[in-house]
Amino acid sequence: MATFFLCMIYAAFISLGLPDSLLGAAWPAMQPALDVPLDSAGVLSMIVAGGTVVASLSADRMLHRFGTGRVTLVSVTMTACALLGYALAPGFWWLALAAVPMGLGAGAVDAGLNNFVALHYEARHMSWLHCFWGVGATLGPVILSLFLGGKHGWRGGYGAVCAIQFCLVAVLAVTLPLWDRYEDRAALRAEAAAAKQAGKKQSTLSIPGVKGALATFFFYCAIEASAGLWGASYLVEARGLSAEAAARGVSLYFLGITLGRFLSGFASMRMKSAALIRLGQLVSAGGAVLLMLPLPAGFGVAAMAVLGLGFAPVYPSMIHETPYRFGAERSQAVIGLQMACAYVGTTFVPALFGVLAARLGIGLLPAFLLAGVAGMLLCAERVRTLCGR
Repeated sequence: MATFFLCMIYAAFISLGLPDSLLGAAWPAMQPALDVPLDSAGVLSMIVAGGTVVASLSADRMLHRFGTGRVTLVSVTMTACALLGYALAPGFWWLALAAVPMGLGAGAVDAGLNNFVALHYEARHMSWLHCFWGVGATLGPVILSLFLGGKHGWRGGYGAVCAIQFCLVAVLAVTLPLWDRYEDRAALRAEAAAAKQAGKKQSTLSIPGVKGALATFFFYCAIEASAGLWGASYLVEARGLSAEAAARGVSLYFLGITLGRFLSGFASMRMKSAALIRLGQLVSAGGAVLLMLPLPAGFGVAAMAVLGLGFAPVYPSMIHETPYRFGAERSQAVIGLQMACAYVGTTFVPALFGVLAARLGIGLLPAFLLAGVAGMLLCAERVRTLCGR
């Protein structure tokens, strides 16, 4: 039964990943169909990420009150409804409206499940949890590419992903009682009281290393989202690939994240999290350099895969270290702040790059990503020094 419950958590993270990669892969086809500027994708990304910031900041309170299972069910339902809105959208502003529940749903489930696994499972399970996010993120562009050349186009792709999401909603609803077996609501309330008492003695932001951790998450999600959102457009406009081929290239990016997290789960049995974080950052820097070099178009697709492979161990390893670096009683509050800062990066940085790309050219993407990796590396090393692990 414990194995089945862990599979349910993994399935919830598939649902989290499915919508994340769709917009970037679909945008080369959506933009002309909707007759909007190139950087309008950044507006949608900003709305989604803004919703995740709000949900992440309130996740601590919601999870202690309602429990992880109920919050997860409602969150996945919200994203499924948002996907339906995307598929049926008559215009851009309808997409903007649907982006609100998309962001709110993603933020709550992300913060809740990350803390649950960090507290109750070993490091390898955190890597595999985010591997399943990558499964969802990889499948999204693959499903979309099957529809782009057909009658229903990008709307059909969104509709198919929406149907999958509603199937996951049904499974989560049926298995909701399982959460009450594994999550003690009284313990959650006691944990919240302990965190509140600890907060009277020391604010979360004053804990050594917390600010550096928040900055690391900001940089990570900023560049991961930028690569996912603008990678297809870069491959089309700077490398001359078709929209279908570029969508497959973005799929390889998320496949790299997925495969890398699967492998890092095994690597975490022998390597410390700090070493995995550093290794991933160096590999991602190599991917950005490869994307920058004036090589044939096929190397651009390969560079996207290398970028994904490098990003793979960074996020789950940093999340799993949170209770050990800052204390179990503070982990939900710290993880909520980390998620909020991560989505602030997701909110503003891809949109900022969209503005730059519209004026200076999409060819800036590799250098932009490399600068972000450098910032992330410096902040992560600072946190390791302050926390001693």
